[in-house]
Amino acid sequence: MSRQYRTAIAGTGGIAAAHAAALHAAGDRATLVAVADVDAARAREFATQWGAPRSYDSLGRLLAEESVDVLHLCTPPRHHTPLALEALAAGVTVLVEKPPALSLAEMDALIAGEAASTAHVATVFQHRFGPAALRLRRMTAAGELGKPLVATCDTLWYRDDAYFAVPWRGSWDTEGGGPTMGHGIHQFDLLLSVLGPWQEVRALAARQARDVQTEDVSLALVSFANGAVATVVNSVVSPRQTSALRFDYERATVEVKHLYGYTDADWTVTPAPGHEEVLPRWQRERSAVASGHGCQLEAFHDALDRGEPPPVTLAESRDTMEFVAALYASAFTAAPVRRGEIGPDNPFYTTMEGVGAPWR
Repeated sequence: MSRQYRTAIAGTGGIAAAHAAALHAAGDRATLVAVADVDAARAREFATQWGAPRSYDSLGRLLAEESVDVLHLCTPPRHHTPLALEALAAGVTVLVEKPPALSLAEMDALIAGEAASTAHVATVFQHRFGPAALRLRRMTAAGELGKPLVATCDTLWYRDDAYFAVPWRGSWDTEGGGPTMGHGIHQFDLLLSVLGPWQEVRALAARQARDVQTEDVSLALVSFANGAVATVVNSVVSPRQTSALRFDYERATVEVKHLYGYTDADWTVTPAPGHEEVLPRWQRERSAVASGHGCQLEAFHDALDRGEPPPVTLAESRDTMEFVAALYASAFTAAPVRRGEIGPDNPFYTTMEGVGAPWR
């Protein structure tokens, strides 16, 4: 049975509008009761724009004065872990923007905090929840496409110097990484959700054009436990922007090309010779719904209604964050990195910079 969830938003910068719009579209399933931002004037303006009755200049004040079921955490990345832990201690379930933390150490702190709480933490990886992605995972799991063989994952975006003038961007301490951490993560999270456990990463990272501490380009070769292999490219120096995924199975090639969100119209399926039955199977569930925060929020509320941890769980998002750490570790040490290799004694456990970027 559906409930109505009393919801708050912390951080009222650009991405918070996508959360507020998704909450508005959710109708009776959620009500926005309050917002918080260290910029009190911006919080008040945001609250007025989206119909929240009250605004606060800190999450602590909001949690002390409001009865809240769910917190949408939309602050800059360095605040994600401490604020999520604060909410967990108050028994409030958190939907946190990517990246959920700055390191594997912070991810494990969140997992411990969740274990001590009645509440949960879910990460925003909204590309998992578009109808076509759900269909692709079902067909992959059912074996309808045959064995996955090879994949490509490209996030080729463009961010100019003015974009990085925002103080927290481009820094290991505040953003946690470059396009690997903050831009391409949506695409390769979808890749990982389809192909399953990754096994080994061999990577490069470079600072090509932007005056930042972090990389502005990274590339990886990835092997998976099921035998598939993939390439992953993340860039913020590419003037013709695209987000593209291609999966080559025994029976078909499945592709999507978009920028910041997709519909079924952005996907194509090319059957292998002799497997023309794949295309009508794909097309029988055609949808005009666009991927985005609304799709994930629906799945989030559905899980809470059932009394289950909402997706994407900390265990699932830790897998993606471990991939990020492995990519940086391989790039900065010029060595392959296997799944499970980065533990508490590894320098890449506490910071994605690890032993230090070669251009530092």
